This record gives sequence, structure tokens and C-alpha cells, in this order.
Amino acid sequence: MHGHTVKDNKTVSKIAIVGNPNVGKSVIFGLLTGRYATVSNYPGTTVTLTTGSCRVGGEDLPVTDTPGVNTLIPMSEDEVVTRDILLNDEVRLVVQVADAKNLGRGLQISIQLAEMGLPFILVLNMWDEAGNRGLDINTQKLAGIVGTTVIPTVGVERKGIKELRDSLSDRKFSSLGITYGRIIEGGIKRLEALLPQTKISGRSIALMLLAGDASLKPWISKSITPSDINKIEDIRLDIQNRFHEPLGYVINQARIKKAENIVAGVMSRSQGKGTTVTTKLGRWAMHPIWGIPVLLAVLFMMYEFVGVFGAQVLAGLLEEGLFGVYINPYMTIIAERFIRDSFFRDLFVGEYGIITMALTYSIAIILPVVGTFFIAFGILEDSGYLPRLAVMVHKIFKLMGLHGKAVLPMVLGLGCDTMATLTARVMETRKERVIVTLLLALGVPCSAQLGVILGMLGGVSASATLIWAFVVLLVLFIVGFLSSKILKGEGSDFVFDIPPLRIPVLSNIIFKTLSRINWYLKEAVPLFIVGTLILFTLDKIGGLAAVERIANPVVVGFLGLPGKATEAFLIGFLRRDYGAAGLFSLAQSGQLNPNQVVVSLVTITLFVPCVANLLVMVKECGLKTALAIVMFIFPFAFLVGGVLNFVFILFGIKL
Repeated sequence: MHGHTVKDNKTVSKIAIVGNPNVGKSVIFGLLTGRYATVSNYPGTTVTLTTGSCRVGGEDLPVTDTPGVNTLIPMSEDEVVTRDILLNDEVRLVVQVADAKNLGRGLQISIQLAEMGLPFILVLNMWDEAGNRGLDINTQKLAGIVGTTVIPTVGVERKGIKELRDSLSDRKFSSLGITYGRIIEGGIKRLEALLPQTKISGRSIALMLLAGDASLKPWISKSITPSDINKIEDIRLDIQNRFHEPLGYVINQARIKKAENIVAGVMSRSQGKGTTVTTKLGRWAMHPIWGIPVLLAVLFMMYEFVGVFGAQVLAGLLEEGLFGVYINPYMTIIAERFIRDSFFRDLFVGEYGIITMALTYSIAIILPVVGTFFIAFGILEDSGYLPRLAVMVHKIFKLMGLHGKAVLPMVLGLGCDTMATLTARVMETRKERVIVTLLLALGVPCSAQLGVILGMLGGVSASATLIWAFVVLLVLFIVGFLSSKILKGEGSDFVFDIPPLRIPVLSNIIFKTLSRINWYLKEAVPLFIVGTLILFTLDKIGGLAAVERIANPVVVGFLGLPGKATEAFLIGFLRRDYGAAGLFSLAQSGQLNPNQVVVSLVTITLFVPCVANLLVMVKECGLKTALAIVMFIFPFAFLVGGVLNFVFILFGIKL
């Protein structure tokens, strides 16, 4: 879902959106640019650079949504990216988004932006949540202290966005500053004399150097002579030797103290609002017992909306009506009249034709399911339910060496596993990220596949659905548990900020859904066409029959499926939702009985999602780890499917 991720042009004057993780930067970005960035109530959602444009003073300015940072003296790769944008790019204005509930944390970033000499606007997002907690911030007084524009917003409700837009042409340079004491100030002056002219102040770079910012080394080696680099290191050591604590700690403590003093001067606290219905519901949704019926109710509504309305009603209208009555018959007539060569005619309207197979599968069968799922998922995102789900499932994930935050990529995986693999970065350690990536690739069906699965199981029985869900969840748990024991590395603590439950804004849901459908049409549909072309080619050269013969011992003998299912598994290597669509077609034509439906769906659910997901796994985990995951998953998927088939036979189970 990052199709609009692009390389920035460093020389173009731009607006940079900067802020701590989980403060709503992506929401503000989407409202300013009219483009959808991955938005949710979870920390770490902004995992890559996203750009758009915004109309300011009669001209279109590029807007960059930067990764979340806790400091501009980087401690992580994401923080390096954000700092380097401010250091190297032509930044016309910074829009700093802060959580109004955690003003002090945001002000620490404000102080560093002021030290850099960059003009910025301070956006206090989640203003309503601060009010509900009894926090009242005197924005006028805060603006006077910081020396820049301060705008309260509620991003998810679009409140304050007009005021923010109106302020974008006003470049105010903050007067906020700290005196770090005679010794450090002396060091800053000595370092400034050795630094070249840059896009941010020499003082801020001097502070980074004194704090021991190792990520500046590449920039230093390109910008400063070797002799001056040695002088800089001598000055840093000279200043450091006069303190017992590391200089980075000393500088950071001064910023924290300054931020706390500002908060004390502008914020007052009261008791806050009393308990409301949504507050009670929000507590129930996190409760270890009462949260279960809430979860079941959510799942039931999703099943009815996606599995019944999307996969059965809408898909039936499109497949049997639009494509079955009009598009495919008429296109076949046209092809027979104008394309005399049977080879090229079959290419478009044959058994493996681009129109009769690729477009029928991707538009008539999958799109209605994907569309309804995207609507349901958008509502869950904006309602604030997902963080509560994370709290509720924390203990289960802990058994798998993870914590409740892992539910974010897992639930996002129900929308798109490729996007979800990127968000695995919310996990703090490599071990956690590898486990999450493995589980996503192994057994979390994306929206397209899930819709097909729900549609097929909905036509069998409730017990078939329960068996499929039980087997997949059991496999995920066992693999997760064993991975946590086998993989080396440490876990991390579970710290989470719970937003209030909200009624989603209709316009936001429409915006997100259309953006996601746009992504599906651009990225997924072409792969459906490629997959069809592979099947078409194999069919024409006799390769398909050969593959079926080779795979028969496994597909027919071990899984107990008809040989025709080999085509679905074959194309499932490319995209497993496409493979699922092939199984859907077999089930509709009566070639799969209920037991075979469940066995085939369990098997293909455990496939690697798609080629794009494999490439992202390589990017996130490295080639060696990604290949190890793939080499484990495919044989394991057939093993689980085969075992399930034998269990059905052994116990005489007929669904």
C-alpha cells in the first residue's frame, strides 16, 4: 500500500511533517495532500517516506511525511532518515505534529527544530483526547513562549485542518532556546568555527557532534577536511572530560527540563470528563473476559458484511450477471468475429484468457470482496478498536515471544500482507520482526484471499469455517511458539497508549477505501494477468498437464484433491488469492466436496502471499532469512493439508 513512495528531490523546496511516533502525522499528511498514507492508531505506522503536494499561496508544494522520531540526535534508522531530510533537503516549512496529551515529549522536538533554525508550525493533535483527560493547554501562551504558530487539531475529525492550511504560508522562526552552560556553550562556539555552511544552524550540528552522534560520520567525511575532523574530535573529548555523565545525556536532560518548565507554565489539569458509554465499551473491549464477546461480535459483523454481502451477493451479481451475461459472451462473439487465429483468440477469451479468466477473477470475484473488506477494516482502524484488541491478545502473543503490538501487522495483514510486513517494524527487536514476518507469510490471509475463503466456506457449513480457522490459528500458534524458542535474540516490553473509542467519519472511510481499491487495481490486477499468461503458456505447450502429472502424487494422493487443483496451487505461488480464486471456481463447478474445500483452503492459506510479499521480506529481513522462510512454508503447507486430509479419513469426518 505504498505505491506512492518516491525518492525525494532534495533541491525542491518542500514542507516536512515531523513528530513523535503515533501522534497522527499520517492523518495530517492525508488531509493536507488528499493522499492516503498508512493511517492507524498504532505507533510506527509511518515506515517509509511518503510524499504528496499541497496548495500553498497559489503554488503546489511537495509535502513529505517523515518517519516518527523521539529525538533529532538519531538513535534508529528512521530517526536518521528524518534528521537527514532536515539537514540536506530544501525544507521551506516544518509542520511538527505533537500529541496534545504528551506535550512535553513534543516540545523536546520543538526545541531541536528551533536550534536548527528551521521555521515550523506546532500542531497539537488529539486535542479532544487531552480535553477528556482534563488537560487544558493555553495555546496562546504556548505560542508566545515557543515563538511560532500553535494549532490544536483533531485529525481524524478534520478539526483544525483549515486553520493549519491557512498558516502554511506563514514561516515563523522559533525564538525557543537553551543555554547549556559555560563549558558546553564554549565547545559549541569552537565547533561552529570548523563547520561549513549548511541548511540548518551550525549550533544544532555542534550539539549533535558533542552528543556523539555517530550517524553524522558520512556527512562529516564529505563536508569537512580530515584535519578539521580530528580537531572536532579533540574538542568533543575535551568537553566530555569535564563531565561525569555522557554529553548526550547532559544535553538531553537540559532539553527535558526546558520542556517540563514550559508545560508547567501553559498546562492546567482538572478531573476530566466522567464515564461515558463509549468509555465503558472501550474498557469492555480490552477486558480478558468481556472482550471476547465484543471480538466475536466484530468478527460476526465482518463475516456478514464481507463473507456474505461482498463474497456472495456482490460477487454473484458481477460474476453471474455482468461478466456471465454480458461481458464474457459479448467479448467471445467479438473475438470469434475479428480474431481468426485460435491461439490469439484463446489468449483473450479462452479457458485461460485475459478477459474470461484474469479479469473475471480479479474484478468479478475478488474486487467486491476486497472493497467490502476495505470498508470494514477502515471502520475498525478509525474506531480505536484495534489498540484494545492488542491489549486483549497480549498474553497469547507473549507465548509466541511477541507482545500485543504484534496484532497490528497481523490485522493489517488481513488487508495486505505486503504492507503488513513493512509495519512489522513496530516490533522493537529483530527476533520479534522475523517471527511476525514468518507468521504473516505463513498463515494470515490478505483481504482478497480472505474474501474468497469466506465465500467458499459460507457455501459449505459453519463447522467447515470453524475447522479452517482452528487449523490455521493452531498452526500459527505452534510455529510462533517454536520460533520464539529456536530464534536467538531478545524480546521487548509492551507499552501502549490507548485512544478513546470514536465514531468513524464517513468521508475518511470513503477516502481510505478508494485509495486502497486504487492500490488493488494498480498492483494486484496486473499480477492476475501475468498469472493467467503463465497458465495460458503452460497449457499451450503442454506444460500444465506435465505439472499436474508430477504433482498428482501430492495433490491427489496426499491432499485428496482433484488433479485440476494443481493449477490453483501453481498460480498460488504467484498470488495465493489468485490460487484461492481458482479453488473457488472449482468449488462452484462442483469439483470439490466440502472436505476437499477445507483441505485445499487450509493448504493455500499457508502459502507465501505473493511475489511482492517475498520481495518485501527480502528487503526487511535479508535474502537469507527470506529464502529460509519460503523454503519452510511451501512444504509445510502441503504437509498440514495432507495431515488434515488423513485426519478426516481416519475419523470418518464428512462435512
